[in-house]
Amino acid sequence: MRISGFIIIASLFFSGCSLIPDQIDNTKDWSASKFYSEGKRSLADGDFEEAIKYYEQLEARFPFGKYAQQAQVEIAYAYYKYEEPESALIAADRFIKLHPRHPHVDYLYYLKGLVNFNAGKDLVSKYIPQDPTQRDPGAARASFDDFSVLVRKFPSSKYSADARQRMLFLRNNLAEYEIHVARYYMKRQAYLAASNRAKYVVENYQKTTAVPKALSIMSSAYQSIGLNDLSKDAMRVLMKNYPNYKDGAATQASTEEESSWIPWKPF
Repeated sequence: MRISGFIIIASLFFSGCSLIPDQIDNTKDWSASKFYSEGKRSLADGDFEEAIKYYEQLEARFPFGKYAQQAQVEIAYAYYKYEEPESALIAADRFIKLHPRHPHVDYLYYLKGLVNFNAGKDLVSKYIPQDPTQRDPGAARASFDDFSVLVRKFPSSKYSADARQRMLFLRNNLAEYEIHVARYYMKRQAYLAASNRAKYVVENYQKTTAVPKALSIMSSAYQSIGLNDLSKDAMRVLMKNYPNYKDGAATQASTEEESSWIPWKPF
């Protein structure tokens, strides 16, 4: 009797479970255009996680065609806005590799530059100002390279003008980073290392705000190790090109022609 009762109870339990419907997939009959429109809507609403979900489903079910291609473009942007930079870069690189002649491929190069441009900006930096020249320059160099590829390959792209402006900003920051390192060496009396770092700025980042600082460091570093001729030459170039230089600040005459720049050359 006990066994029979157990069987009856068990049968009722499992039959009851079968009455619970499976989770309904509302997207099972969706077309590619439906997935894309829903992803686009979510993107416009700022629901980037939802947009990513729809774009991924679209690619999984309809991997070919115009909707899938456009989804590959927009999912890279969605990842970027969702603060998943690595996924955004992977998506952008994948699209560039698969569709190098796509009419919107210039945007993917631009997006890569933006992702790296904003790398390292956490929640704290949004509210507390930080000096970008003191952050790890790896992402800045990658961003500069991404933008330079865009400008070189697509000079007439609508994104190229902004890319050029960002490249100027990045170039100044990269040069200033080298100045921070050179000053670090100066404080530790590593004068040769400091002079080499400053010389790199003068040779590779001409016409940036860091150049007069680099020349000043070179002059001091050379003097400290007894290379007086090199020290005087660096100071001569500094005073000729930046006559108003004082205490780390410099103003180069705006009327000065590019050809009047006197490059630093060792004796």
